[in-house]
Amino acid sequence: MRTIKAALIGAGQRGAGAYAPYALAHPEEIEFVAVAESDPERRELFRQEHRIPLECCYANWEELLAGPKLADALLICTQDNMHYEPALKALEEGYHVLLEKPMSPDPLECLIMGEYAERHNRVFSICHVLRYTDFFATIKKLVMDGRIGKLVSIQHTENVEHRHQAHSFVRGNWRNSETSSPMILAKSCHDMNILAWLVDAECTKVSSFGSLTHFRKENAPEGAPERCLDGCPVKHECPYYAPKMYLEREGAEDRIFRYIVSSGDTSDAGVLKALKEGPYGRCVYHCDNDVVDHQVVNLEFANEVTVAFTMSAFTFEGGRSVKLMGTLGQIRADMEKNVIEVTSFITREKETIRLDAGIEGHGGGDTGIMRDFVRLVQSDGNEKGLTGAGISVQSHLMAFAAEKSRLESRVVSLAEYKVELKSKLS
Repeated sequence: MRTIKAALIGAGQRGAGAYAPYALAHPEEIEFVAVAESDPERRELFRQEHRIPLECCYANWEELLAGPKLADALLICTQDNMHYEPALKALEEGYHVLLEKPMSPDPLECLIMGEYAERHNRVFSICHVLRYTDFFATIKKLVMDGRIGKLVSIQHTENVEHRHQAHSFVRGNWRNSETSSPMILAKSCHDMNILAWLVDAECTKVSSFGSLTHFRKENAPEGAPERCLDGCPVKHECPYYAPKMYLEREGAEDRIFRYIVSSGDTSDAGVLKALKEGPYGRCVYHCDNDVVDHQVVNLEFANEVTVAFTMSAFTFEGGRSVKLMGTLGQIRADMEKNVIEVTSFITREKETIRLDAGIEGHGGGDTGIMRDFVRLVQSDGNEKGLTGAGISVQSHLMAFAAEKSRLESRVVSLAEYKVELKSKLS
């Protein structure tokens, strides 16, 4: 198969750190030939890593897409509210597109992008990477093989992990729904998508409850300053003390956190300087965050399957845990441990499936979606993938409906919600 040429818009954690490394590991499949990134240091680092000519490096997506078509495919990995315009322009220019989730913080923009992808007949994959993990692929196969009979209900928990909440949703880019998106969309459109895949039916009704309970100014310890390094009196007791979070952690994931905090200099001195001046050094009780720190969502599907979903910041561990209940058995699974247990009601026997725990990048999902995207582009869109725009729009609307339910304190009918949205397009 031919080597495809690709361009990247947004050389941040996801674009440069999660997806683009696939090209370095598989240069016979995909090669990056252009990049658009507003941060000059990140742009130069990506240029050097992928040996991109200077004339193919741009400060913004408008410059990249203003000229002749540079590649077969375009990866759009900018902030949530910066997806819509470059995605439409790229499709118009004939690019195949891989778009970081969520598609957009605006449900109308999601609908329009879905229609655009269909109209222009291009590959338009959304980064719902959980579908590409061995963990959820195994669960999906067990359900399809009838191992637990007819699926009836699911309990699904997203353990956000307290430090991840503080980093991304209190201090970080996704802290405020006005500048990014509601947390149920930013963090859990992954989960809405995987639940719809496991259930294999249209979602019909949604109800939701949740709030921002802890990370608020009134919960700040007495004397806590605006910034952690300005003499915090509880620095030894606070689990969110910034130097403790970013300097005392080790491992591959923790190096990524250092890079996010201080992309130019990830040494201890560089990180400390960034904490003194940048957003990640702020006290978690004195930020401009407004997204929830816990939320529950109830879902009803057309095939009568019901789902109870919980998202909580207040966990020690991260990852997802799930229980699927069927007429002939049950499945319990923990993504963090990579363990799946299947129990039969008939034999009373339990089978334990242990998956490779060493796979990084959303349990191998980051690599899996890149491999699939390359395959789809090589086929020029003649083959089908797991995360097309049409599929993704449905799960995005589930998340939007959940937030609507939470804010309006009512059950939302998905059919009525879709009619309401489409009426705004006419």
